[in-house]
Amino acid sequence: MGERWYTESVIYCLDVETFQDSNDDGIGDFQGLISRLDYLTRLGVNCLWLSPIHPTPGKDDGYDVTDFYNVDPRLGTLGDFAELLHQAANRGIKVMIDLVVNHTSDEHPWFQSAVSSPDSPYRDWYVWADKEPADRHQGMVFPGEQSETWTYHRRARAWYYHRFYNFQPDLNFANPAVRAEIKKVLAFWIQLGVAGFRMDAVPFIIELTEPGNANSPMDFDYLSELRSHVQWRRGDAVLLAEANVEPEKLPEYFGDAGGTGNRIHMLFDFMLNGRLVLALARQNPEPVIEWLRTTPKLPPGGHWATFLRNHDEIDLSRLTAEQRSDVFAEFGPDENMQLYGRGIRRRLAPMLGGDRDRIELAYSLQFTMRGTPVLRYGEEIGMGEDLSLEGRYAIRTPMQWSFDTHGGFSSVDPIRPVIEKGDYGYETVNVTAQRHDDRSLLAWFERMIRTLRESPEVSNGTCSVIDQALPPGVLAHRADGPTGSMLFLHNLGTDDVVVDLGSLHAETNHPNEVFGDQDYPEVGDLSELALGPYGYRWIRLKRASV
Repeated sequence: MGERWYTESVIYCLDVETFQDSNDDGIGDFQGLISRLDYLTRLGVNCLWLSPIHPTPGKDDGYDVTDFYNVDPRLGTLGDFAELLHQAANRGIKVMIDLVVNHTSDEHPWFQSAVSSPDSPYRDWYVWADKEPADRHQGMVFPGEQSETWTYHRRARAWYYHRFYNFQPDLNFANPAVRAEIKKVLAFWIQLGVAGFRMDAVPFIIELTEPGNANSPMDFDYLSELRSHVQWRRGDAVLLAEANVEPEKLPEYFGDAGGTGNRIHMLFDFMLNGRLVLALARQNPEPVIEWLRTTPKLPPGGHWATFLRNHDEIDLSRLTAEQRSDVFAEFGPDENMQLYGRGIRRRLAPMLGGDRDRIELAYSLQFTMRGTPVLRYGEEIGMGEDLSLEGRYAIRTPMQWSFDTHGGFSSVDPIRPVIEKGDYGYETVNVTAQRHDDRSLLAWFERMIRTLRESPEVSNGTCSVIDQALPPGVLAHRADGPTGSMLFLHNLGTDDVVVDLGSLHAETNHPNEVFGDQDYPEVGDLSELALGPYGYRWIRLKRASV
């Protein structure tokens, strides 16, 4: 893969501690992940994104870090991590890690020093106020679980700022020493061999917090500094950012006002994610069509990462109240299925009622959008959630490998319970069962990913909606690039339909179907393209001559 390898990838997101236990302590580890690399290779993924791997008190699933230069000893040693990088590279798999640097744990030595004395060299590494800030109760990330973003520290005799929980004090990015230290952290892990970083909460990293100012200034130039720094250390290193912001602000995360792509390489497309879920709920593609037509133009090199599920709730905050209501009614009708008043804490398979046709349709939609697809562990076998667990932990249950005790994850009680009962229990949903069934969801994912890897124009080309009258519920879009052109049809409705796209035939050369939900008649001149309920078809219009 070249320097822009991330545009040709399928990214697989996993939490090491819930993936595979190798030493029977109930906690997944690096050696366990190494033992499953061949599985991931067969699936077709070529990049892993690891949730936080650093030492932590574990109050926020690893997002409360106490040492940015080491790994959680429960997962193994730095030597084990280096071996993971080596074994993954042998299989053509790159590894990205979570970069959680907008805050630290309150148990981090930096913060412990900061609160010990106003003269501590680390005092200004955090954000302080001598008096109670006017915006103390504004800007909470977890409404209902947080009541404030400023907390008084008795030992420090001052208020400290925390966008997240009060045990996660924010670092002060107006301090040059903090900015320099974060660059050292990046360089350290790049030197070990990581291919890039998924940057958590990027808007808060560039926020220059001013006590009492709920709209503190943003320093986008720091993103340019980080981009330059990582690429001097490794030319193909990638920054993938989490920035769920207003559409008009998105281009600023990719590049400066001059149109240069000198900041983040990739952004998660939260706007598309919400609209995909809304389209599935309404069985109407219009929300997706609207976003594809209005997506801001990106600077050269800017790239999207698409997803249906990740490690958090499905965030519907960018939808209107009416749109959120429709999604909740369809996919999260019970209050126990919802979170923070803005999201759904469920996995996709149970959200879609276990309907295999609808599940395939949803992932076909995601994987044919422009950008690089990101797949959450367990989605490829249709894992479910455990709503008896608190908050986001409902979708962070251990991977279900087999019929063995605890789903083959561990021989002892795991760190979090494996789903045991019901339609999504490990005796019903597991890798082993699906490996022996060539009609399983796992086998389907393998075929789809192989087909996608043979269609580079999907990720690297232009994506455009077919602008002509179509049957209700049908989305037709195309991808065009140097390697050729692809046509995609998706029927979000429950009726059989026929689509007439004969007007496209003049620009084809021997069009043929490469993937679909069933065996359809030949594509012919594109004037009678049948689609079943929840049907989808991938049609190659032309391939560039070589």
